[in-house]
Amino acid sequence: MNGKQWKRALCAMLLLCLCVTLFGCGRKEEAPAADPVETGKLVEEMVVDYGQYGDEAAGRIDTLLGELAAADPDMGERWKAIMALWASPTLGQPLTYNVLPDGLEDTDALCLVVLGFQLNPDGSMRQELVERLTVALNSLDKYPNAYVVCTGGGTAAENPSATEAGEMAKWLIAQGVEPGRIIVEDHSMTTAQNAAYTCEILATQYPSVRRLAIISSDYHIATGELLFHAASILRSDVPGEETLPVVANAAWKAPSGYLPPMFQAGALIELSGDMETAFSIYYDTYDIHSLPPLS
Repeated sequence: MNGKQWKRALCAMLLLCLCVTLFGCGRKEEAPAADPVETGKLVEEMVVDYGQYGDEAAGRIDTLLGELAAADPDMGERWKAIMALWASPTLGQPLTYNVLPDGLEDTDALCLVVLGFQLNPDGSMRQELVERLTVALNSLDKYPNAYVVCTGGGTAAENPSATEAGEMAKWLIAQGVEPGRIIVEDHSMTTAQNAAYTCEILATQYPSVRRLAIISSDYHIATGELLFHAASILRSDVPGEETLPVVANAAWKAPSGYLPPMFQAGALIELSGDMETAFSIYYDTYDIHSLPPLS
């Protein structure tokens, strides 16, 4: 082989190596992508079954989780963690009142999340929202290096310019909280959106934040914790390695209030991306009989 032939052979070998490196020539064929419609149906049935029947649906949920894992192992692992969290007796516990508990990290790794509440028609805050903010203020005094997120969109029937988060932020600033500590999420209209939008803002704009504390009325804490945990699980790069876990709560003791498991089911389905089914649950038009009965 002369010099020119040797150079041509060497170039061909290098080109082949580059092809293998960039395009995976010769690697095993990947498994086909899961059908999102089918996986969505599995999630819907699983979540609605638990919302309707609770622990009685455990066997059926295990079956559905197995089917989901077979169709999409990644999503199967994520929803297994979410369902375990939802069924856990420790969800929302221990419930603490008026101020966050002792022992949390007092750095900018901690972020308080104050969940909004519907505004009066003129855009002013209802008393329940002021009470939640008072709990947040107590907690900010206790942890002066933490951030706080005010979350909630425009819910004032006669004042389209007012948002829950905007009014909350104004109140906190009037009480002496530094504006630089306050993060405003003012587009969400549901608790599921509170979680999804807040996690997106924190993950993309506040990389120092690694821990969340939920602040709301006492009847709302478990739902808030469930949805923020679930949002973190669903958006994490690797299942089981969520970056924004909920580590504590602080609650206002409301005189009344209750969120049923089916409301939580609708919120989880909303987080999964199925808005139509979620809102049929919120508005009580979902037909539970459209799903297979528990076996």
